[in-house]
Amino acid sequence: MSAVRSLPDFCVPVPGSITLRTVLSAALGRALHDLQAVLRLHARGRFGDDVAAFAEVVGPLARTQPGALAAVVRRAEVGVWLRCLRAEAKQPVDPAVGLPALLCTVALELACTRALPRPLRLCSRPPRLTSSAGRLALAIPGDATGLSFSPGQLVVERPSGGYAPSLVPDDAAFVPLAGSAARLALVDDNPLAALEAHPDKAGNALSLGGQPVARWQAALERALELVGTYLPAVRQELEAVLQQVVPVGWDEERHLSASVQEAIGTIWLSLHPNPMTMVEAVIHEVSHNKLAALFELDPVLHNAPSEAYASPVRPDPRPLHGVLLAVHAFLPVAALYAAMIEAGAPGSEHPAFRQRFSQIVVGNHEGAEVLRAHARPTPLGAQLLAEIDALDRRFTG
Repeated sequence: MSAVRSLPDFCVPVPGSITLRTVLSAALGRALHDLQAVLRLHARGRFGDDVAAFAEVVGPLARTQPGALAAVVRRAEVGVWLRCLRAEAKQPVDPAVGLPALLCTVALELACTRALPRPLRLCSRPPRLTSSAGRLALAIPGDATGLSFSPGQLVVERPSGGYAPSLVPDDAAFVPLAGSAARLALVDDNPLAALEAHPDKAGNALSLGGQPVARWQAALERALELVGTYLPAVRQELEAVLQQVVPVGWDEERHLSASVQEAIGTIWLSLHPNPMTMVEAVIHEVSHNKLAALFELDPVLHNAPSEAYASPVRPDPRPLHGVLLAVHAFLPVAALYAAMIEAGAPGSEHPAFRQRFSQIVVGNHEGAEVLRAHARPTPLGAQLLAEIDALDRRFTG
């Protein structure tokens, strides 16, 4: 049973809300449990020696430094491997790829924060180690025979001799965004980046689209600033969830964005010249991340994936979970438009701005009607649908 009992404002938070914080905390608790389960699952076999060494050094941290271990497990580049390696993974990855990535990434994070209690040597290693928290992207040579981690240091072992790569943060790989702990990630080792549910896209290959990094920075910073100005409670939630934005190209006409349920903390965005398009995309994809965290704890709907319904924002029929994702993501977007109109924000008086707001409200209403007609919610899901219903009635008047 989920540790979360109440979801009063999971779509659009009120000032001072702790709803999302409670959900994220409970989801982190599951991730810590998953770490232990994944280690048990792979205790024997090809990676048994590495798992045993890891468990011996890192395992006691759950008792002696639980905060340090939790800080590592909540990172996007750790959580995605956990969710893809657990026994009930919906998107499983080959353990030969995923297990070395998981063990070495956790060890690197603990080494960087000096929380690793003693040296740890792992024989299996991924081709690259990344850390958005430590802002690191370390290429591991193919002839490496092992990685030795210790507080503040990593040694790459090779037949010709070992070397210690610099652990100084690399702002070229993880570009800072003013006023945020999130980063523009110019490396992406996410195993699910190629997944695509949208009919107009083919994966999420990292690309700046020929645009300078400074332009990406400015667009994302402006988007975050706009949200902070007109919906500060939503801005706080963005900061609580978002860890990295992966660029996936540039287009003056279309805008494409994505998120993956297993990769909480990561969103993929294309660059667009319209600032409101960028704002919408950030809110939309982070809202999907929020629901992904809730899905770690509760299915929300009992409806089967095979039940497909018309979606207000997609050309293809969608499972009811997909309709829920759309409405949940666009309700805070509608709230932002409403707040900007009420505050007399520059440009909010323009007919195109008002037309877009109306379009979003109509789409949300259509989606809410589909949910009202067909949803079979869990108790927590019923609370979420009640908020959706109340917000829909508020915006449709």
